[in-house]
Amino acid sequence: MSELLLGIDIGTSACKVAVFRPDGAVMAQASEGYELYYPQPGWAEQHPEEWWSAICKAVQRVLADDQICASDICGIGIDGQSWSAIPVDQDGECLCRTPIWMDTRASDICKRVNEEVGAEAIFSVAGNSFEPSYTTPKMIWFREERPDIYERAAVFLQSNSYIAYRLTGRLSQDVSQGYGLHFFNMRTCTYDGGLARALGLSVDKVPEPVACHTVIGTVTKGAAAVTGLLEGTPVVAGGLDAACGTLGAGVYRPGQTQEQGGQAGGMSICIDEAVGHPKLILGTHVVPDLWLLQGGTVGGGGVLRWFKRELAQTGESFDDLTAMAAGIAPGSDGVLFLPYMSGERSPIWDPDAKACFYGLSFDKTRAHMVRAALEGVAFSLEHNLRTAAEAGVHAEDLVAVGGAANSVLWTQIKADVTGRRIFVPSSDTAATLGAAILAGVGVGIYADFEQAVQRTIRMTRVQEPDENAHLCYERAMEQYLKLSRTLSGL
Repeated sequence: MSELLLGIDIGTSACKVAVFRPDGAVMAQASEGYELYYPQPGWAEQHPEEWWSAICKAVQRVLADDQICASDICGIGIDGQSWSAIPVDQDGECLCRTPIWMDTRASDICKRVNEEVGAEAIFSVAGNSFEPSYTTPKMIWFREERPDIYERAAVFLQSNSYIAYRLTGRLSQDVSQGYGLHFFNMRTCTYDGGLARALGLSVDKVPEPVACHTVIGTVTKGAAAVTGLLEGTPVVAGGLDAACGTLGAGVYRPGQTQEQGGQAGGMSICIDEAVGHPKLILGTHVVPDLWLLQGGTVGGGGVLRWFKRELAQTGESFDDLTAMAAGIAPGSDGVLFLPYMSGERSPIWDPDAKACFYGLSFDKTRAHMVRAALEGVAFSLEHNLRTAAEAGVHAEDLVAVGGAANSVLWTQIKADVTGRRIFVPSSDTAATLGAAILAGVGVGIYADFEQAVQRTIRMTRVQEPDENAHLCYERAMEQYLKLSRTLSGL
């Protein structure tokens, strides 16, 4: 019998499912898409039932591979997008679509709560500012705007805990997703009942936090019937996609830093104490006794996906677009792009921020615009790294994950903008691999996280920053920051 691990990733545009050998090699993988709904300005929703349906299909597809038998899967790990607020009633029914991380409907609630409860009082417990993207303001929104749903909800779940519930019938809340709840004390990893009451909430509306590699239950007979998994297969709590991706990139020691290039962008700096910054995101790592100081941006691979959909010529691929951009010098001849495609998260936290191209003229081409878009995402990364340095947290080398890491040009731009070496792992399934590693540690395939990383992570390339390009980008970075400040509030 083989010892295989199954990782499930609940992304923004699709779920990914992959089966790994203990050495980290991918045996089979599949993905399935689902809808993203924008019912009103500032709203962004998905239906957890559609996640579950997509995951069932993807699991069935990987299990159809002749190399894989459901009985060989020793453990299942799940990672998911952040800051969901999934209302589930006492019978386990999902009551409505969940607002996701891009949703900013609670902006006015945040302004009021920061005044009434106190922004500093909240930050002192949570280590995070009270912003509309997080779970807590969404729970308050449900209480105030949809009291029928709030009262019927036995608990509010996160993306990975909802799928874990569908697999096992067990309710859970892993510690890495605790950062979405402002009454989660970031230093002690426990709930602060007093702050919850001050926010008009109750800790009874969320499950007790558990370590991410904790086995919370096993696959039920019903879940086995719709997925093809073996009844009784252990399932661990799992964690935040960015944190699992950080582990899947081999980042598990203080000072190591993951650079995220999925639909969204950002970075995660591994630290051994809970050091926050009001403009950044602090969360616990999926590895015990470590934290991640994170920058989460709206602009990432989704920027290039939007450009391809709206401005590319018929038949042009992502590679065609980046090849076009490679012909433009660093700095895009003065063209700048602010990648605020759905407002912006850290470090400016402005739900009304808008993306824009600046510096266009008759001599500029689509190639300039593509290059500027790639550079704009890199500038947003550097903006977060500089903000972390204000808190005394300094990133060293970066490890790139996500689809954008497959682009040598984009990775080089990020290296040149930040002035840091960037390592690229052999697998572009870092988040799913991280979830699988959690399962492997939880069921005893690995003795600990160090052994897991040593057995599974290998680097395929290292990209060094170019000194001349870095000097050029330092000047462009100042223009980027000036443009962002100038347009703030418009």
